[in-house]
Amino acid sequence: MADDCRLLIETTRWQLRLSGEWRLSRLVALEAALGALALRARAAAGGLPALVIDGSGLVSIDTAAALLLLRHLEGVGLDPARVGLEGFSGSHRRIVELVRARLPSIAPVTPPRGRSLLASLGRATVELGRLVADHLGFLGLVFVEIARVLARPSILRSRELFAQFREVCVSAIPVVSLVTFLIGTIVAYLLGQQAEKYGANIFVVDGVALGMVREFGPIIVATIVAGRSGAAFTAQLGTMKLTQEIDAIRTLGLSAEQVLVVPRVLALILSLPLLVFVGDLAGLAGAMTVADLMLGVTPTTFLERMQSALSVRHYVIGLAKAPAFALFIAVIGCRMGLDVSRDTRAIGLNTTSTVVQCIVAVILLDAVFAVLLQELRL
Repeated sequence: MADDCRLLIETTRWQLRLSGEWRLSRLVALEAALGALALRARAAAGGLPALVIDGSGLVSIDTAAALLLLRHLEGVGLDPARVGLEGFSGSHRRIVELVRARLPSIAPVTPPRGRSLLASLGRATVELGRLVADHLGFLGLVFVEIARVLARPSILRSRELFAQFREVCVSAIPVVSLVTFLIGTIVAYLLGQQAEKYGANIFVVDGVALGMVREFGPIIVATIVAGRSGAAFTAQLGTMKLTQEIDAIRTLGLSAEQVLVVPRVLALILSLPLLVFVGDLAGLAGAMTVADLMLGVTPTTFLERMQSALSVRHYVIGLAKAPAFALFIAVIGCRMGLDVSRDTRAIGLNTTSTVVQCIVAVILLDAVFAVLLQELRL
């Protein structure tokens, strides 16, 4: 760094000698060298004439290094316009002169001002409102495309529909069964630990059965589907947009929403009630296993108690939530995929955002269902 520039202080003038390569790739080292010389310049600033820069030792210089040099001269209180240039080759002089001429119009970079808590809250609220409005607009577009399918069933891509049904339903059965079985086991175990203290083992059946078919089953299965199928929709459509396949579909005069979105939405709406039913069975099977091994409630007794304690409306309510959950998961997943910008990083960001948004949407929808059903006394 010491060889890049040297400051010579004479009785009549300052002379700054530059040497070596002054390029963008070496800005860190050059800035360190200039910073050290700036201290000397400030210490010796008592009444000396203007500075002269000697560029005879320069190998190369670019505009970034020239700007750094002139900015440092401003920093020590010198006027770059009055600095003399000596020993520069023609090309090096032209670069320095160009930067010096443009220097007044180059605004210094100022760090962004930090937002207050209120401003940050307001910005987040506006962004959330815009996101919800975009999702609702896309939901309306999906409804229009589904109405077109109902009016003309021949335009439905049946092969894509069955392919998506296989991906979101059939291949999801093992993971749904495993997770809900474990959840049923855990809930029955925890309830059994408390009920056993009062000799009320049989009432574990009531709690597990009601909670599983009405609340736990739909929410757990919807969460699994959100992390599995919702994220897959975003990744698939985002990749297709990145590789310009969606542009090619539109160039052919086809509706990308009709070709890509509608089969995914319909497949998920048809699949989620079936997955919830499978999850209910697996969860009850897990609870039955724990009740038999730890609480002395045999499978026959478990089923008889469940039949008497659980009415059909609870099954219906749990299954009725599934299509609503599926609709919002599919719409969010597809819209976030179509909204991917033209870079691979955006696919990962949108996929992560899809999972979070879908889970939040499922929980909010379940809360709405709970309030409505309570008002209807169901």
